Formats: sequence, C-alpha cells, structure tokens
Amino acid sequence: MSRITSLAVALYLVGCNALPLAETTPFGSGGAEGTTGGPSTASTDANTSATTAAPTTTTGAIEMSTGGDVSTSGLSEPVLSSSSSSSSGILPDFGDVAPIGCQGKVDIIFAISAEYTMEFAQPRLLAAFPAFAEALEEELGGFDLHVLVTDSSNWWSMDDCSLCQDPADCDPDGVPDLCGATIDECDFTMGAGETFASEIGSSGRRCKLAGGRRYITAEEPDLSAAFDCLARVGWGGASPFPFDSILAALDHPLVETGEVLNGPGGCNEGFLRDDALLVVVVIQDMFDQISQGGPYQWTKALYAVKGGDEDAVFGLVITSDAEVSPSLCYPDKPPVAAKNRLRLFAEDYLKHGKVESICAPSYGEAFKETAAQVAALCDQFIPK
Repeated sequence: MSRITSLAVALYLVGCNALPLAETTPFGSGGAEGTTGGPSTASTDANTSATTAAPTTTTGAIEMSTGGDVSTSGLSEPVLSSSSSSSSGILPDFGDVAPIGCQGKVDIIFAISAEYTMEFAQPRLLAAFPAFAEALEEELGGFDLHVLVTDSSNWWSMDDCSLCQDPADCDPDGVPDLCGATIDECDFTMGAGETFASEIGSSGRRCKLAGGRRYITAEEPDLSAAFDCLARVGWGGASPFPFDSILAALDHPLVETGEVLNGPGGCNEGFLRDDALLVVVVIQDMFDQISQGGPYQWTKALYAVKGGDEDAVFGLVITSDAEVSPSLCYPDKPPVAAKNRLRLFAEDYLKHGKVESICAPSYGEAFKETAAQVAALCDQFIPK
C-alpha cells in the first residue's frame, strides 16, 4: 500500500471513531430534575450517548435561578465529554469565572435609635467610626463608600428651638416645632437619609454633604466629620422602626408603600449600587418589637436587594444583651426570657452577621472585625 493511501485510510478511521459532543443537560440543585419539576429526558451517560445519540449541540445560555436550579435558553458553548477531553489531552475552556470582587465599593446603612436611653451609646458610636473607616481602607486597599443614616420615623420636630446649632438652618429664638427650619418632604419620609436631626444631643443643623445628597460618598472631603453630623441623631425621640426604615431605604419594604427612594428624583437617589456589597448596622439598646415582620422576613428582603446573593450582605447589630449570660448590661441579673429579634437576625438568620453588646465600653473592636469580614466577602463578590 502506498504511503498516501495509508495516510488516507488512517484519517478515515480517525474520523469514524471520533467521540461525539456530550449533550448539555438541564439539572436541578436537588438531583436530576429540571427546573420545570419534571425528570430530565436527556442522558449524559457516556456509553449511552456514544451508541444511541447523534452529536448534539444545545443552543441556550445557562441561567442560574436563585434556588440553584439551572435552565437553558439562549446560546451556550457545547460541552465536551470527559472521555473526549482526556483522550485528546485538551481540557475544555470554561472561560474566566473568577470573582472580580467589590472593587472597594461598599454601601453602608446605619439605623441608629434616638430613644432617650441612647445617650450613653451614641458617643461610643461616634468615637468608633473613624477607626472603622480606617480599617475598611486598609482591608480593601482603598474604598468607595456610600454611608447613609436612615430616618426611622415619619415626622420631624424640634420641640426646643435652643437645640438649633446653626442660625443658617433654624432659629434659636423661633417657635417650635419647626423653629424656622426649612424642611422638605424627605425629612418626613421613613427610610430617607437623615440629614437634619433635631433631638436633644443631636447635631441640630442641616448636614450639608458633597453633591447635595442625603448620604456620604467618596466625594466627601472629611468622611469622619460628615458621619459625625449624620449619626449625631440625639435622644428623646420617638420609638424607632429600624427594619422598617432600612428596608424602605433600600426600596424593599415588607408592605408596599409606592415610594421609590433610590430611583431618579428619590430621596436616596443613587445610594444602592448593584456592584457594591451591602452592610447594615443597627444600633439600639431596646429590643425591636415594632418593626414589621421578623428576622426571617428581614433577612429574605435584604437578600432580595442583592439579587438573592447571601454573600453580598453583612449585618452588625449593637444591642442589649439582657437575654444572654454573661451580660455586660445586667451583670448581676439572670437573663430575661424575651427574645431579642435583633440578635436573632444577626446570629441565627443572616449568613454573615455579628452582634456586639451595646454596653461594651468601646465599639471599636467590633467595627474592626466587621471591616475584616467585609473585606473577605469583597474578594469573592460577583456583581449581579
């Protein structure tokens, strides 16, 4: 047989024995069922496909549902079977799916109680924030923060005009309850960024932030000073609704209100970013018994904000420890029987959460640990 004829026969035999491409098969997170609930009709068994199935290419992009199931629609690359890839020595190219990280983008929302019992706690928060910001910068290697303090009520009042700290914003000799202050609709909106606190011990003036926003951005020349103004909410105000205000601020209230705070023209326009981690900080010394829903609903709503990504949300709760032992707040008393829903939220429901006693002498360490955990989440973050 000539050399040319031998080569032709060899090529023919190789072509006849080439393995077909394996058929792409939709599958569910719990087994071999597809996303429609019925069993999959396509087999991925190498022997079956080699003897009974013709080479098949599926045209469909693989879409991941929030429940972990997979459906196919659109275009997808053909999948090589393990036998064909190993026999040729070529591994399939699945593309670059490495997390790109949050790129230092973190959206932080603070819900700070203004009840009369918070006089001791608010100064500790203000003292701890600069170290928190510094730790975030060190951990993230530079950051792009959005920081918003929620308005946890639907009203604004300055009952004593002597609380006015800047005559440009209000009149110390005016008449309560507005004291000559210029108030806009957002000052009365649950979940809107708080920029004009009016209680005892508060900043008592309009916090003027870069860009005219109701939250801090990377444009702010002095982050700590801006936060000091926003977070100095004072004490002696109405009972707070921390999770009502947080979820309203993020446009995911448990009861629909029709308000869109993050959209164009909204009170919090541009605060919430798809490519940023979300950090929720609640500081309240009383148990939260009045926010709508409960820890389960709060957690599910926060995950919905981030497209179902449980690794895109972190929660820090600084609250009473009256129901645990040992207790910093009540060291000589047995734990109370009531459940603190704020603690349950951070410890039992949220995947990434931390609780600190509000009676701790300093909140600095809790914020530093939070910064480290947020940085770890940032590294594995994939924007939706």
